[in-house]
Amino acid sequence: MQVEDHPVDYADFEGVIPEGEYGGGTVMVWDYGTYEPEETDDVSSALRKGELKFSLNGKKLQGSWVLVHTRDRQWLLIKHRDYYTTEEDVTEIAPASILTRRTLAEIAEDEGGDIKKAATGDPKKIPRRTGVKRRKQGSKKKVWHSKVK
Repeated sequence: MQVEDHPVDYADFEGVIPEGEYGGGTVMVWDYGTYEPEETDDVSSALRKGELKFSLNGKKLQGSWVLVHTRDRQWLLIKHRDYYTTEEDVTEIAPASILTRRTLAEIAEDEGGDIKKAATGDPKKIPRRTGVKRRKQGSKKKVWHSKVK
């Protein structure tokens, strides 16, 4: 689903946006990296035409992809077959935050969100992790308030 541009400040925000505000719910930084357009120097034009080919250079997602406009504000993200193609579901084998290694439910629990609702975005079986960074008891919860238009 196409959404509005987000402020750069939001790029490393992980916490909760209160229900009822734009984008309300638990927020996770699942991957981090860069992209490079393929076969075009004009990304805006490619998006207007409804097809953007690009390479992702993320910590989790890599390789060649295409974003195809289907209807209204809906887009389809398709992975091209390349060196990085796999039969494994990366959301199952690497479901945790790239920043804190927390699951959605853990972020919601730490930051005052709806744990049960957030957990619906986590896989049933969480792979073993190391280096999980949980919020310390009594420290300020991370809550993002969207600006009212």
